[in-house]
Amino acid sequence: MIEIRNLCKTYVLHGVKKTVADNITLTLPTGSCIALIGRNGAGKTSLLKMIAGTMDPDSGSIISGGSISWPVGFAGSFHPDLSGAQNTKFIARSHGVDTVDLCDFVEYFAELGKHFHLPIRTYSSGMRARLAFGVSMGIKFDTYLIDEVTSVGDFSFRAKSTLVFNNRMQSSSAVFVSHSMGMVKALCNSAAVLEGGKLTYFEDVDDAIACHLENMKSTPPQN
Repeated sequence: MIEIRNLCKTYVLHGVKKTVADNITLTLPTGSCIALIGRNGAGKTSLLKMIAGTMDPDSGSIISGGSISWPVGFAGSFHPDLSGAQNTKFIARSHGVDTVDLCDFVEYFAELGKHFHLPIRTYSSGMRARLAFGVSMGIKFDTYLIDEVTSVGDFSFRAKSTLVFNNRMQSSSAVFVSHSMGMVKALCNSAAVLEGGKLTYFEDVDDAIACHLENMKSTPPQN
């Protein structure tokens, strides 16, 4: 269970304020994959980072009863001068999992070939995303935070990513950000729409998508 209490977050850029969380209070249920949808710039990634604990809110709190992944697909924590294998080993040690098992899983899953043993700075953005997804899925979390990562790679890799994700969902929860409504329908069993700093939860995914599509017809709220 993830409980969001009175969460507030506002950015100021060039003197212009942008509120991405306006006193949000919501409890996300355990044992489900919840889609987080909204227009570009609504603050979905910022909300994921606050849930993960990698970004501080201006006020409010987020309480979790279990372990939460970093946003899956986020490669910003990799050391660019270390190889994919070395970064994977470091993450394994920091999370208390077997380094050999995690490296074997990631090397097979991410399909990086010889690049797995080359510095991260030589990777393309897609290679970084595949590495990040492999590392994330190789570690057991109670809740996974997913940010568009299953769209990375070719068809076979996306199919493999979806299969691994579905396997993890047998015993974990997820908050899933995607602009693909087809993927949201396929993977999620409830959804929340972020618009103008407000987060509205829907038990029915179709109702959430309808709300989002209606929002997209209007001008973004100024806040």
